Formats: sequence, structure tokens, C-alpha cells
Amino acid sequence: MRIATWNVNSVTARLPRLVGWLSSARPDVVCVQELKCAAEAFPREQIAELGYDIACHGTGRWNGVAVLSRVGLEDITRDLVNQPAYDGVVEPRALGATCGGVRVWSVYVPNGREPGHPHYDYKLAWLEALHATVLAETADGRGERPFAVLGDFNIAPTDDDVWDISLFTESTHVTEPERKALAMLRDAGLTDVVPRPLKYDRPYTYWDYRQLAFPKNKGMRIDLVYADSAFAGAVTDAYVDREERKGKGASDHAPVVVDLEL
Repeated sequence: MRIATWNVNSVTARLPRLVGWLSSARPDVVCVQELKCAAEAFPREQIAELGYDIACHGTGRWNGVAVLSRVGLEDITRDLVNQPAYDGVVEPRALGATCGGVRVWSVYVPNGREPGHPHYDYKLAWLEALHATVLAETADGRGERPFAVLGDFNIAPTDDDVWDISLFTESTHVTEPERKALAMLRDAGLTDVVPRPLKYDRPYTYWDYRQLAFPKNKGMRIDLVYADSAFAGAVTDAYVDREERKGKGASDHAPVVVDLEL
């Protein structure tokens, strides 16, 4: 089974790239983030023609998540356990589904903007809700079912996951509270499965559009796959598809792909 995650930065703007990539990479399940479209406006027909069932959760603003599956789509869950609101709105940033016996969550963690900003506090509260959701999903023997949280975490797990850590001393994505939230997921039994046989020494997943960041490889690894032992133990390969970041009309994120032998 091939499972991927991709922040497409607008499914409408990226539709030709998405359709082309689905056709060539042939993933069985794709967790998509930053749809920037309402659920009713999602381009279902073009995706369904490729054999995918679709679950999406979006309101048309800058967030929105989806799960695409060629192996079944069941037990769809929108939003986290006790997911917090921002400015009175519970944003569509999390979507769970069971696909071919594998339970996945597509997540788009809030950016946080900057330490001390209300959005940063919102980000930490959101990550607490994600932790609670992981505990609920893996409780009562459910851990026997392969389970993973995939998406844009807006957190670089280590200093090596950004191109120059000295430039991030006053920034989000690398602060101790954010990384502690990832550590809580690991304490809950999840593993960061992508640092395996990767095809690049520094497998970044995001590069800003500005200042030639991609050609200069000034990137960050913030798109992650955190999985339980049943999922992680079945991984045979994992890679960042850098080719999909190249060229006209690309997202600023690259797909992250994981192959499993279940």
C-alpha cells in the first residue's frame, strides 16, 4: 500500500499538478492539506475519475483537509477531540478515515505566526487536542490496526530539519513547546517514520516561493508521518517527492510518500 501526504496550497490552483501526480505516483491513500476551498467546491469529478473516493473538510478559507482513497473510505471523522477554536471558529484542519484497514488522519496544524501571538497559543492548544485524539484512537486495543497521523505539522522536529537554525531563534516551528508536543505524540506510541532510506541527505518538504529558496535548498521538513508500531513496522520505503516541487504551478510543499507491506 502506498500512502502519501501533501499540502497542495489550494486544490483549485494545483488541480492539474494533483491529477498528474496521482496518475503517475499511483498512491492508494493521500492525505491533502490547505485545500483553500469549501467542501462542496472540491473538484470531486476529476479525482473520482482516477478511482478515488473522497472525504473533505473545508470552508473555503486558507485551511481545509481531505483524504483520497482507492482502497475504501470508512469511519470518517471531522475535527479532533475537543478541538479548540480561533476567533470563535473551529477551523477545518483535521480529518480521520479508515482506508483498506489503515486508520489515517490528515492534519493541518496551525502555523502559530510568532511566539507570544494568540495564534501561537492556539497552535499549542490544537496540538494538545491532537494528542488527545491519538490517545483515543489507540486506546482499548485499537493499536492493532495500523494508524498514522499525516500532514503539515508546521513543526521542524530537529535543528537539522531547517536549512539554517540560526535564522529561527525568534520564530515558530522550532520552539521547545512545539517540539514538546511532538514528543508527546512519540510518548503516545507514535514514530516519525520518514527518516528511513531517503533519497536526499536533507529531506526538506517545504521551500518558500521567495528568494530562490527551492533552487538554493533553503527548506524545512515540516510535513510528517507519525505512525504506530503496526504501521511503522510495515514501512518498506519513504521519500519526499522533490520533483513535484519543481516547475510552473507547483505547491510550496512536496508530497511525502510511504510504502507499506501489510
